[in-house]
Amino acid sequence: MKVFTTFEELEQAAGEDLGSSEWVTIDQRRVNQFADATGDHQWIHVDVERAKEGPFGGTIAHGYLTLSLVPWLGSQVFTLQTPGAKLNYGVNKVRFPNPVRVGSRIRVHVKIATVTDIPAGKQLTVQHTIEIDGEEKPACVAETVVLLLP
Repeated sequence: MKVFTTFEELEQAAGEDLGSSEWVTIDQRRVNQFADATGDHQWIHVDVERAKEGPFGGTIAHGYLTLSLVPWLGSQVFTLQTPGAKLNYGVNKVRFPNPVRVGSRIRVHVKIATVTDIPAGKQLTVQHTIEIDGEEKPACVAETVVLLLP
């Protein structure tokens, strides 16, 4: 795991590939809990029997469930121990090119995109690619933005 303790270390890492997290299996229990938490009980996610006859041959994870795992999976790859507050500012360019079938294993691959000066401190942009074990196309690609205050 890469640990960043200074803004200078982050700036030097711009463009750097940081590696990947461990694999995690997406099971039906996790999908059902996400459905309960968000109120999104669409059959393609929660109705195992009906989904067998659907386009993917079974249930799939919500795209936003996949996206929501970015912080946890990313924390296995790098951590920010810079001084000051770290604030989630947003997410750019989110895409879900491939569904995550329940029972699949996923992981995140992380790259530091940019570190830019802003009046309040630094803005860190990180590229995340959620890979599916055995699949060529990723499940999710997203660019997160973090504000780093001194």
